[in-house]
Amino acid sequence: MARIYEPKVPTLSHYHVGLLLGGFSSYSKETKALKAEYAGDRMVQALKLYHNGTIDKILISGGSGSLLNDDPPEALYTLDYFHNIKIPDSAIIIEKQSRNTKENFQYTIQLLKKMNYPNARILVITSAWHIPRTKLLAEQQGLHNLTFYPTNSIADNFTVEDYIVPQAGAMYAWELLLKEWVGYLVARLGIT
Repeated sequence: MARIYEPKVPTLSHYHVGLLLGGFSSYSKETKALKAEYAGDRMVQALKLYHNGTIDKILISGGSGSLLNDDPPEALYTLDYFHNIKIPDSAIIIEKQSRNTKENFQYTIQLLKKMNYPNARILVITSAWHIPRTKLLAEQQGLHNLTFYPTNSIADNFTVEDYIVPQAGAMYAWELLLKEWVGYLVARLGIT
């Protein structure tokens, strides 16, 4: 199912902004720093795209989606990490208010307008399984000229032997897909 559902890597050109969608990390209270999670490939690919010149700037979009914890916004502890690995401030844009994908786009649009980037070429960097819903949410907000770059594909993780020997990872993959399908349906119905 993932092979059918997930989009492939598009032909890339040059982009003014790489929009790195949050949800790739958590805040470690022990180290007081970024802790990469399952979708950490989003950040890795954004850094690669910046270093190879595909994107000029990385816009880190992510607040705190937690209702109960007082963790700092994801964009801020990611900024600290970027400083530690010597990414210059001139290459970073921070959006720290969003709590979900819909808000990622709402606040990003506002931020880019304030920065006088209304016609920026944007490459959205997120998990492959997240792109169909992300694309729908972007289009619902009038963003039609975006390019989507898939990371940490579920389909890439499975081999021929996975079809023969049951793997626990398949359950997690189904969990991700089912969550996205429900989210897509909710967004399509305009319930959000």
